[in-house]
Amino acid sequence: MAAQSTIEQPERTAPAGATASAARRPAGAGAGLLRFARNTWRPAAVLVAILAVWWLVTAADLVKPYLVPSPGTTLDVVLAQPGYFAHHTWITTYETVLGFAIAIVVGVLAAVVMVYSPTVEKSLYPLLLFAQVIPKIAIAPLFIVWLGFGLSPKVVVAVLMAFFPIVISTVTGMKSIDPEMLQLSATMGAGPAQTFRKIRFPAALPHLFAGLKVAATMAVTGAVVGEFVGANEGLGYVILQANGNLDTPTLFAGLIIMSLLGVLLFVVVELLEYLVLPWHASRRTDAATTTL
Repeated sequence: MAAQSTIEQPERTAPAGATASAARRPAGAGAGLLRFARNTWRPAAVLVAILAVWWLVTAADLVKPYLVPSPGTTLDVVLAQPGYFAHHTWITTYETVLGFAIAIVVGVLAAVVMVYSPTVEKSLYPLLLFAQVIPKIAIAPLFIVWLGFGLSPKVVVAVLMAFFPIVISTVTGMKSIDPEMLQLSATMGAGPAQTFRKIRFPAALPHLFAGLKVAATMAVTGAVVGEFVGANEGLGYVILQANGNLDTPTLFAGLIIMSLLGVLLFVVVELLEYLVLPWHASRRTDAATTTL
């Protein structure tokens, strides 16, 4: 009887790094919440420390109340007029989101045209840079003169503030494609539309989201700047009126709400990035620029 030879298969073991990573990775439905907690406890601790220092400084009368109000006084102002602050916050939020959305559409389209047309890029890029350098607070009065005191000038300023980072990040992302990949797609018969849809635009998404995060906060600033120049509602109006009346609690409340609005919009963009690009390196749990 012929001897049956058996070949023992080597036991497959996962790399030590992968095993450790898998051991550290929490399982179950609470994994996302736990990851969020790990990424946010440090900034939350810093925020608590800032609030504590703010409270201690005001409680010890180190600064006059009319210069820096206490956290409690600032909160009392908001709680005493919830409808007032809710109305003006909604106005600024609407202007910001509308300007941000328009900036995304126009910015991405402009970036696509610039990538596919070097002539357009060489012609427009210096003008975009020149327009970005001009302080928006200096040209905002022109929009008031041209467009009136309604919604339009605030949205235009928000668009101008958010437009540049979107264009630059999208152009950078679309130009970062490996030329060999573009040659391969052309060899396989892919047209410009297919190459854009399947290669260029997906590869540019990480850069685009990086620009959107910057643009989100700048859109808030643009809307408030437009309200500074000419408005009778919105957080910019609240801040300007409080400053003129030396009402520092209301001034601080408006500034804090404006900051929270920018943070909220940033988190929304980051959540969208998490859903669209869960595979990208920026979504790693050890990344310092992510909160999700």
